[in-house]
Amino acid sequence: METPGLIVHGEAAPFSTALRSLVNNPLYSDVRFVVGQERQEVFAHRCLLACRCNFFQRLLGSEPGPGVPSPVVLSTVPAEAFLAVLEFLYTNSAKLHRHSVLEVLTAAVEYGLEELRELCLQFVMKVLDVELVCEALQIAVSFGLGPLQERCVAFIEAHSQETLRTRGFLELSAPALLLLLRSDKLCVDEAELVLAARSWARVGAAVLERPAAEVAAPVVRELRLALLAPAELSALEEQNRREPLIPFLISPKT
Repeated sequence: METPGLIVHGEAAPFSTALRSLVNNPLYSDVRFVVGQERQEVFAHRCLLACRCNFFQRLLGSEPGPGVPSPVVLSTVPAEAFLAVLEFLYTNSAKLHRHSVLEVLTAAVEYGLEELRELCLQFVMKVLDVELVCEALQIAVSFGLGPLQERCVAFIEAHSQETLRTRGFLELSAPALLLLLRSDKLCVDEAELVLAARSWARVGAAVLERPAAEVAAPVVRELRLALLAPAELSALEEQNRREPLIPFLISPKT
């Protein structure tokens, strides 16, 4: 009786290196992408993408017609992040960078690449800092990434004052900001938190072209106005008369 065959394995490194050389290589390429706002042209290989990722299998499912096929336009993913995704699909590894890892994470979630998503999450948690944390929190809230959301909130609780001064804080969505306002562990006075919320509302008002009070409406109920000293509350009332933000008919949260 013939014995069962045995699967043997060659060295992985040369195989990975060979496949990496095909990333964005026009040699034998049969699909072109135009990616990002910069509209960078990227070359790839249809069969490899389709067998590695269901998103690309659906996207590239139809056979190209005769002649030179039109490029596939992916305008929402930056070129650097897309190339990192391709590197992972070709080699099962990718080089991640602090400045672009959140864009790679977003692409991994949108393309259903669970392993790459987990690798990005691990990397983000290692490099998390004051400048990165709000953007990471926003992505965690948008995509329901619970562990990253918890890690970001805990980081902000420990570095509250520095985080409130960042551009990322001003660009948070209302649901993400509500997570922070509902925390009892922020290391910041309530008066500073009210000022930060006002700055956040001003930025949102400018972007959305809506009144600041309207933008702030979902979050002002979470401000603990009862914790303000009398002088702070008086100053807030005076500022609110000049620049309406908080409807004082709403009972302060205790």
